[in-house]
Amino acid sequence: MTAPSAPRRPGADALARIGHPSPGPDPADTSPHAFPDGGVWRTEIPSVEGPEALAVVLKESSRLDVPVHRVSQGSGVWMLTDAEITEMVESCAGRDIELCLFTGPRGTWDIGASTRTDSGGGGLRARGHDALAGCVEDALRATALGVRCLLVADEGVLWTLHRMRAAGELPADTTFKLSALTGPVNPASYAVYERLGADSINVPSDLTLAHLTEIRRVSGAPMDMYVEAPDDLGGYIRMYEAAELIRRGAPLYLKFGLSRSPGIYPYGAQLRDLTLATARERVRRGRLVLDLLARHGADGGMSPLGARLPGELRRFPVPEGN
Repeated sequence: MTAPSAPRRPGADALARIGHPSPGPDPADTSPHAFPDGGVWRTEIPSVEGPEALAVVLKESSRLDVPVHRVSQGSGVWMLTDAEITEMVESCAGRDIELCLFTGPRGTWDIGASTRTDSGGGGLRARGHDALAGCVEDALRATALGVRCLLVADEGVLWTLHRMRAAGELPADTTFKLSALTGPVNPASYAVYERLGADSINVPSDLTLAHLTEIRRVSGAPMDMYVEAPDDLGGYIRMYEAAELIRRGAPLYLKFGLSRSPGIYPYGAQLRDLTLATARERVRRGRLVLDLLARHGADGGMSPLGARLPGELRRFPVPEGN
């Protein structure tokens, strides 16, 4: 399965008829990489914060015929009970959808003041041994309950969990997704995260198309990107670029976020109505993106539903007993 070689570019025919031809795509910019199943793009619904929000997403995706490969949660494993995690695992398994949960404490919720300064301090990193250990505890708990994808926002946590996976402390088919709140902005840092153990890497949604091509010259690790980003990540809306994002960034997870919406992390019942409404609207936004791809003849090349593994990736050697 391959992506279309020349999807129709937005407005191209009408512009050409009045003397404004669109520039043709440079074949050299097309990503040479794909998922192991041969597809070049998958879909993700983010900010699915619990079983009730998940039920809304599953119902709405069926109603609007939106294929979903992955749902992800942003508040963290520690904000869910065992029963809630188990319910989400079972619901996703029933639809062959990958469930990804965020690991542990992070700097922005810690007692350290540096993250509240203008510089942002240590950002989302896990501060100290105890925060690192909390992320490990979350990973062990979640995988024991059947979760097979974990979201991380700290390079030390990522490397630690990757070493645990290599040592058999975590299931071998566990995958690690790097958070959009950490995402790399150049090819060298993208390649480093791949080597530290990331199986899909969220890049900031303000990267240019040329930036995606630069990354694809050094790494074939799956890329995650908000086609519409939440306001706290910039609020960018890049629906008309979806076909070109796939062409340049494949293998790519199209993430259907939502701008003009308040943050909901960490989620609790006080945010229930907002969370359910935004979950429903994220699926609708996905339908809009899929319709755009279809109109432009660029909807081919989607991975089969149920596909989740990233394929062979490059890693740093894992030291033994250290």
